[in-house]
Amino acid sequence: MARNIEIKAHIEDFDELSSKAASLADEGPTLILQDDRYFRYASGRLKLRIFSPTEGELIFYRRADQNSPKESFYVRTPTSSPDGLREVLTLAYGQAGRVIKERTLYLVGRTRVHIDKVAGLGTFMELEVVLRDDEPADAGVQEARFLMEQLGVEQSQLIESSYIDLIARRGE
Repeated sequence: MARNIEIKAHIEDFDELSSKAASLADEGPTLILQDDRYFRYASGRLKLRIFSPTEGELIFYRRADQNSPKESFYVRTPTSSPDGLREVLTLAYGQAGRVIKERTLYLVGRTRVHIDKVAGLGTFMELEVVLRDDEPADAGVQEARFLMEQLGVEQSQLIESSYIDLIARRGE
């Protein structure tokens, strides 16, 4: 399975963070509209990310809930039939929720910087430092902390949960 180091933070000023990310970025901004459908699954998270009626990806991932940089293990599989796959997964597992977001992606070296406007929740930033197979997680943690500092993101802004958990807590 692929691995990365992730952090997620609540942010107040989309434009300010976007400007900082753009100044560091090798690529971006790229706007991505995402409709994530989560399915009941006990051994991690299973979601179908829908980009359009003919483009999506099934994502399985496993990571700890903690408000600091954390290691995530994941597998992504593209699909050209997201609606059909959603129907099959709903019948097999049942849906656990839905997250709709507008994501602005910047690439800073090997790190994906996501600035997300999440329907019903607000604005967030995620960092995903992609690790090599043989690389220790600590290297990615150091890189994530360095980027947090450059972007002006404080430890107090970090959140431990996924968007779907935050939505569930709000009763949506």
